[in-house]
Amino acid sequence: MSSVQTTPVPTSTPEAGAGGTPPRIIPRAHAPRLRALDGLRLIAALMVAAYHYGGRGGEVTGSWGSSAKFQFPTLHEWFAYGCLGVQVFFVISGFVICMSGWGRTLRSFFASRASRLLPSYWAAVIIVTAVFALPVVAYKAVSPSDALVNLTMLQQPLGADRVLGVCWTLWAEVRFYALFALCIVMPGATRQRVILFCAGWTLAAAIAQAANEPLLDLVLMPEYAPFFIGGIGLYLVHRDRSDSYAWGIVGVSWLIGQYQAVAQLWHAPNPDFFSYRTSSGIILVVTFGFVAVTAIALGWLNWANWRWLSVAGALTYPFYLVHEHLGWVAIEAYHQELGLSAYSTLLLTVATMLALAWLLNHYVEDRLAPRLRSALSKPR
Repeated sequence: MSSVQTTPVPTSTPEAGAGGTPPRIIPRAHAPRLRALDGLRLIAALMVAAYHYGGRGGEVTGSWGSSAKFQFPTLHEWFAYGCLGVQVFFVISGFVICMSGWGRTLRSFFASRASRLLPSYWAAVIIVTAVFALPVVAYKAVSPSDALVNLTMLQQPLGADRVLGVCWTLWAEVRFYALFALCIVMPGATRQRVILFCAGWTLAAAIAQAANEPLLDLVLMPEYAPFFIGGIGLYLVHRDRSDSYAWGIVGVSWLIGQYQAVAQLWHAPNPDFFSYRTSSGIILVVTFGFVAVTAIALGWLNWANWRWLSVAGALTYPFYLVHEHLGWVAIEAYHQELGLSAYSTLLLTVATMLALAWLLNHYVEDRLAPRLRSALSKPR
């Protein structure tokens, strides 16, 4: 969900190397864009959309008029794994945040993250709230007070109803940004500091899980930490593929990550659950996420340098924000009102949400993000 702009190259600052301190890396302004990462981000978003639209097989949904398992008798079992697109997102995020945060000041890092996340998020909250308030849309709208507090991105810890179902992942991202900013960006990024951060977070997350202390779980996110940490390790691999410490971070993160994913998403076959996934299937999808980002980190996918991948990357975040709730509205209109088949409805709904994402990117992000970044970057 984070944009990919530049590939940093080593550039020593005046104080670099003083007192044995490793040189910091300053991002190069016009380094090649990692377009394959943009494509992977869109794949992860489409995985999540497939899960929401057709991977919940047990319950009867109002939009389809029947169980998605009935609508997609073959594909629904595959769509059930789409929720793991979130874990893939988190690996990508770890990679990108480490890359974009290296060499930045704290103010620059905050301005970059806020201008990236907030414009489309604010627009999505307003649009979904407005659509759900329409008499013709048979969905429960949140209260005006809850809708307003959703604009802060803090609705989940505050206990307010969520306007966007997917915003729980943004809450995880925000906590990751805060940890990275405090531990890496503020003191200044170095290889040693990043390695210690990854090792310390891994150990602390394991202790938090063993302690079963809600506050520690909230801060350290043991269920999602290995994916962020794995992505950070892969950025270190991107810098130096012979870095054995970086490979160790990636390997440990994959081992813990697959365990956490299985623990959260696997259950014995049970009709009371709305989807079912095998443990080996979950492991394979988690492995796919790590392997795909590894291939990008090592440069194996540099040949995938098509411009349309940058467009795909730009559409991913707004698509992710609006696809679930507005997608249900579109599904009901296409499937029940117009009588289109389930497969035609699925494709048309995805296309509609991508079109809306383009509008948000073109008319909201492109116009508001630079202004917000500039306003937040001004020295005081």
